[in-house]
Amino acid sequence: MEMLGGMKALVVGVANDQSIAWGCAKAFREAGAQIAMTYLNERAKPFVAPLAKQLDAPIFLPLDVADDAQTDAVFAEINRRWGRLDVLLHSIAFCPKEDLHGRVVDVSREGFAQAMDISVHSFMRLVKRAEPLMTNGGTCLTVTFYGSTRVVDQYNVMGPVKAALEAVTREMATELGAKGIRVHALSPGPLKTRAASGIDHFDELMRAAAARAPTHQLATIEDVGAYATFLASPGAKNVTGTVPVIDGGYHITA
Repeated sequence: MEMLGGMKALVVGVANDQSIAWGCAKAFREAGAQIAMTYLNERAKPFVAPLAKQLDAPIFLPLDVADDAQTDAVFAEINRRWGRLDVLLHSIAFCPKEDLHGRVVDVSREGFAQAMDISVHSFMRLVKRAEPLMTNGGTCLTVTFYGSTRVVDQYNVMGPVKAALEAVTREMATELGAKGIRVHALSPGPLKTRAASGIDHFDELMRAAAARAPTHQLATIEDVGAYATFLASPGAKNVTGTVPVIDGGYHITA
């Protein structure tokens, strides 16, 4: 059964075939959705273009979420080609390395502002543009991490940033629910992605999580994609504002 048959989905944040966004894009396509996919810049394009081709993505455009003109261009093309949008996936986070690797109390004003803009406010901007295209309702998804609610060694300032992301998820779910638009923040356990590679000692965190999880397995991008597909499906039409944890049960042992 095609859970997302006929739906149109925008996936933002694919960097390579290890990306959480890629796991979701694959799952959406396998469930019957058409995919619009973006890439950050020309340096990233060679890694993402073959993946877009693999999914027969009819829309494949550059998108630096700090560039409003590029954002407008993506949504203009979606409106021109499809006239609507059913699913939005935002899987983007960034913090300058010098701020990410230091104490929270030492984070610069500029670094904090940039981390919040790229990791949080960009989701808000994308949802705002998606809203008028979700005429029959829809699902907006972002990606968080359990460092939002507890101190995770070396996660540092991204903990407060992810806490903010979860807070705006709840607010937008409340504001958009009457229009049938659901908003969720997926919370996978540690995954080996390009974004995670910027966190010091992340390999140690992954080994510890696998050892403590009841399943003794880390989540995969396919696990995340499967959950995201359910949330985007009609079966979850009355579910919104959640932060589902996809981590083999690790969070219940902490």
